[in-house]
Formats: sequence, C-alpha cells, structure tokens
Amino acid sequence: MASMIKSFVSSSIGKKQIMALTGLALTGFVLTHLLGNFLLFVGPDAFNMYGHTLTSNPAIYIAEAGLIVLFLSHIFMAIKLVIENKMARPQDYYMRAKTGRGSTLASSTMPITGFVLLIFVVTHVMHFKYGAYYTAVVDGKEIRDIYRVVIEYFANPVWVAWYVFAMSCLGLHLSHGFQSAFQSLGFNHPKYNCSIKFLGSAIGLFVAFGFSSLAIYSYIKGA
Repeated sequence: MASMIKSFVSSSIGKKQIMALTGLALTGFVLTHLLGNFLLFVGPDAFNMYGHTLTSNPAIYIAEAGLIVLFLSHIFMAIKLVIENKMARPQDYYMRAKTGRGSTLASSTMPITGFVLLIFVVTHVMHFKYGAYYTAVVDGKEIRDIYRVVIEYFANPVWVAWYVFAMSCLGLHLSHGFQSAFQSLGFNHPKYNCSIKFLGSAIGLFVAFGFSSLAIYSYIKGA
C-alpha cells in the first residue's frame, strides 16, 4: 500500500491530480471566505460576530492546519511539475515563449500569479490575524473589532491598490487553475469543456471583483 502511494505521488499524473485536488479545495475555501467577508457590507456588528464565531471555535486550529497542508502541498507540487516539465521539454517551452501559441494570459502567468499570492497570504495573515487588536461589544460580548482593523488598513490607498492587484492575480490564477484541475482529474470532454471553462472564468471574475469591492468599500467608508 505504501509503495503504491509513493509510486502515485512520484508520478507526473499523481502530482497533477494532487495539485488539482488541493487547488479545488482551496478554491472552495476562497469562495466561502469571500461570502463570509461580504458581511462587511452589512455592518460592524455582523462582521465582528462573524470573525468571532470563526476564531472562537476550537475546530479553527484543525481547519487552519488543514489549510496550511493544502496550501503547501499545492505549492510543492506546482514547483515540482514546473521544474520537471522544463527539464523534459526545454525546446517546447522556448518555442511557446517565442511564438505565444497554445497559451493564454492566465495560463502563461500561473507561476507569477502564484508567487504574488504567496506573498499576499503572508502579508494578509500578518496584518489581519496578528495585526492590531481592538475590542467591541456585540450582544453583550467583548470581542475583537476586526471591522475597525479592516477599515484602518484600507484607509491607505497603497494597501488598496496592492489588494486589488493581488485579487486580480487570484482571479487569473483561479480561472485557469479550475479548468486545468478538471482536465487533470480526467474530466476532459468536448461536451463539458466549454461549461468548465465558463465556470472557471466566472469564478475568477467573481472572486477578483468580490474581494476588490471589499477593499474599495473600506477605503470609501474610512474616508
């Protein structure tokens, strides 16, 4: 059993499928996170209670550990595949880069957008999870005022611009990654490819515009 797992993980197909599954799981997290963050539009109490409900649940530590495993596995497999593919087909990559054929903006910039997102995740966690701590009283409970942290952070137009740029990269990354994931998992048929491509593009746009709207709203609200 162990040898089968090792053989699967070390194979090209195995790496692609692991990257696909971790990518789809992370996409699900991003969408859920965005929908929860839309409570920012409702008001401070709703947003603060949402944040408190998440962080006060003991299961949050298991969820965070799972996210870290997914994120690191996705990055590791992506790096391994890029290196192996370039080593196996250097001429093919040279010709593709020269002619631009067979690639789109989203597909050709996957390593770049992935790197931007890695930097974004680190700074995002630093500013919001481990950032300033204010308190607010909601329904008689003294909880963290994460709403104030968000509004203060986006009062700086530089952070707004960085956030919008990073979320644009996330949208591009998801739009191609979603389609690619289904192909890696064997869902590659003319009957479904157009629908999967459309859904991937729709998710990318929704995520990019959704998160960007939160930053812009916070900037206007703070002003």
